[in-house]
Amino acid sequence: MLQVPFIRDNKAAVIQRLAKRGLDASKMIDDVITLDEKRRSIQTELDNTLAESNTISKQIGGLFKSGKVEEANALKAKTGELKETSKTLTEELNEASNDLQDLLFQIPNVPHESVPTGNSEEDNEEVFNWGDIPTLHEGALPHWELAKKYDIIDFELGNKITGAGFPVYKGKGAKLQRALITYFLDKNAEAGYTEYQLPLLVNEASGIGTGQLPDKEGQMYHVTEDNLYLIPTAEVPGTNIFRNTVLNESDLPIGITGYTPCFRREAGSYGAHVRGLNRLHQFDKVEIIRVEHPEKSYEALDGMVNHVKTILEALKLPYRILKLCGGDTSFASALTYDFEVFSTAQNRWLEVSSVSNFETFQANRLKLRYKNANGKNELAHTLNGSSLALPRILAGILENYQVADGVEIPEVLQAYTGFNKI
Repeated sequence: MLQVPFIRDNKAAVIQRLAKRGLDASKMIDDVITLDEKRRSIQTELDNTLAESNTISKQIGGLFKSGKVEEANALKAKTGELKETSKTLTEELNEASNDLQDLLFQIPNVPHESVPTGNSEEDNEEVFNWGDIPTLHEGALPHWELAKKYDIIDFELGNKITGAGFPVYKGKGAKLQRALITYFLDKNAEAGYTEYQLPLLVNEASGIGTGQLPDKEGQMYHVTEDNLYLIPTAEVPGTNIFRNTVLNESDLPIGITGYTPCFRREAGSYGAHVRGLNRLHQFDKVEIIRVEHPEKSYEALDGMVNHVKTILEALKLPYRILKLCGGDTSFASALTYDFEVFSTAQNRWLEVSSVSNFETFQANRLKLRYKNANGKNELAHTLNGSSLALPRILAGILENYQVADGVEIPEVLQAYTGFNKI
């Protein structure tokens, strides 16, 4: 959530940078400033009314002590009027504050200055690529056909048990999935991230804290009776560890990692591009999360990008990195880099990681602060990245490592799987 003083002091720049998302925020920004002025005016009037009421209350006590009962009773009538005024002003203040917060919840983060202007993935900017795309043998198959041929992932069984988008991993497919999870966690731990095992359901405050709620696109599964939400990513419970927290500056930076299943409704997704593992309602992901000093968060973002690079290069999967344009950047992010692995059998790029800096946007919602050297509380910066999302990594391995008589296992995973070929 953007801070009101920041909006007020940088109105033109905020509107200009939000335009990178294809959003004309002029009216919303004007409304924020108007509502904030209204809220502050009511607050001032309420403060003055309460102060006057307190002053008169003290006078009444003195008048009663000196026997001036008639004057005291007259002032008591005045305090009654002031109490009614205070009650009305409090209601008006709460209404104005709620209206302001509701409006702020609708405004996305301001994109970083380097974010390209654009409205769709066609406007994203490729900033790096690595690896040679392998030449496959004649008759090479897409991963969903390989999964069926070698009986390692059963999409039909998942459809029977739950529905489309909930695959069942079997035998060496399940072992390969588990190997990838462990390998990713080990690599993250080696890079200094502390491993956490996190809840898979979160409360409403957690969803609001990281920007998933209000869920305008209806992508989260909601357990209505308990008002809990299945997590769309470990970012939500992981970042909410620090909700309503004041850290010491010496605590920074903080890095955590965690594996979780993730749940997304993917409402409106359809077509050939969602076949197999390309888009699921339940999938596994290993996440890295950082809490950083504002002056060091973009250096940390570069470090996270380089970390994900080393994992993909160890797996020897050809990949590219995109700097997302404003229209393709998530609601809460200021700057996002997407990693895409090339799916040789499908002849297309598959997103396997997003690495983002949210600056103070999440921290403001979370009330996540640190105490600086002068003892003043300041908002921290939050960052997160997939390290990595498993479905499309698994798809990339199956397709790029396939040979005529099976699928070879990347060398770095063989100690984890216990086999070198499917």
